[in-house]
Amino acid sequence: MQTLAAIAEAAQSQPVGLDVYPYTASSTALLPAFVARAGPVKVLSSAAHPEMSGRMLDDIAGDWGVSRAAATDRLMPAAAIYFDMDEEDLQRIMAFPATMIGSDGTPGVDSPHPRLWGTFPRVLSRYVRELRLLTLSQAIRKMTGLSADTFRLADRGYLREGYAADIVVFDPDTVQDRATYDAPEEPSAGIAQVIVNGAITLSGGQCTGDHGGRLLRH
Repeated sequence: MQTLAAIAEAAQSQPVGLDVYPYTASSTALLPAFVARAGPVKVLSSAAHPEMSGRMLDDIAGDWGVSRAAATDRLMPAAAIYFDMDEEDLQRIMAFPATMIGSDGTPGVDSPHPRLWGTFPRVLSRYVRELRLLTLSQAIRKMTGLSADTFRLADRGYLREGYAADIVVFDPDTVQDRATYDAPEEPSAGIAQVIVNGAITLSGGQCTGDHGGRLLRH
């Protein structure tokens, strides 16, 4: 609450933006300092012990008969998920008018955070349809127009004549994330088509092979 108040005050005199994703677990490198203050920790990948990818750190430490700290040292360099955030904080930040929705997903690891596959459908299903924390239009703006405005991306973020046709066609009654911490690469339900720069890249649950994406600069 103190942070949001400070952000609101700062926004009166300068551009300010913030984003959130709809999960109470973070993900980054496996680091001793983070492990020391975290709750449960799931190992996503390990260069030294790739066979431990997808397992909980405490289980690995137990199998090895060592402390969490010692197991962390053995696994590094590695990536991990930290179950260390609060749902009430998440909802308060998400509802804040200036907050954008961001996935912060990291591809290329053995067992990614489910935010890579499920972020936006999870907002639409859990925080719009189920909890009614946001209206559908509020959520879509936080995913599209607000982000384009914040990062000054011309001709993006809105359905307007002359703008790039970046469109997701979905059913608001059935859209649903399916990616979980145990099965993080499950495609979401309720999405009929994805159009990128006017190219239909996904239709009927299948990728078309037509890629319309390009690097954006502001």
